[in-house]
Amino acid sequence: MAGGMHPGRSGRSLGERAASSGVGRPVEAAEPRRPGGAGAAARAAARAEGGGRHCWVHDPPGAPGIWPGLLVEWRQAEGGWHGRVAYAVAGPHGPLLVETWVPAALLEQR
Repeated sequence: MAGGMHPGRSGRSLGERAASSGVGRPVEAAEPRRPGGAGAAARAAARAEGGGRHCWVHDPPGAPGIWPGLLVEWRQAEGGWHGRVAYAVAGPHGPLLVETWVPAALLEQR
């Protein structure tokens, strides 16, 4: 792969290209408030950590049990708060990665 795998080659590295792409930069106006009244300091800390936070996902649809996950963002919808999470469950051919919106009642801070 050119630009990142061979030292001494000219051109920008993958990290430099990703940083200048603008993808993944936080947008202040679009960030929702989190359940529990998390303030500006907590939101700033989450952004500094990359926005993700470890959590436990309890009995998600189609996968009963408790699964370790990564909480990526919050949104408020009809019926309350939901967290967008990524977690792995046991599938018929090995681990299966799931990324979905889950009601806040099914999430526990880790």
